[in-house]
Amino acid sequence: MARRPSKHLRAPRPLLVGGSQKRVVKRGVSYIVRDVPAHRAEKEYRCPGCQQRVSPGTAHVVAWPESGAYGVATGLDARRHWHSHCWGRS
Repeated sequence: MARRPSKHLRAPRPLLVGGSQKRVVKRGVSYIVRDVPAHRAEKEYRCPGCQQRVSPGTAHVVAWPESGAYGVATGLDARRHWHSHCWGRS
């Protein structure tokens, strides 16, 4: 059985392909926002909006700036997992 090439050797996928993601502008900053359904939420995160935990199995959103901020190579390095209502209030 032939082995697949390492995913690290493949070309990176464009960020806005598949899934339910969109561009959102908040306070003059363009973000890419992706919805994470409950059945795909497998890890625990800390919501930057309320500082509470986003538990596994909780639907939430992931948001990151479209371009990197000061000293950050890409916006992906700044991605954060938010409760959906906290992201909506921010």
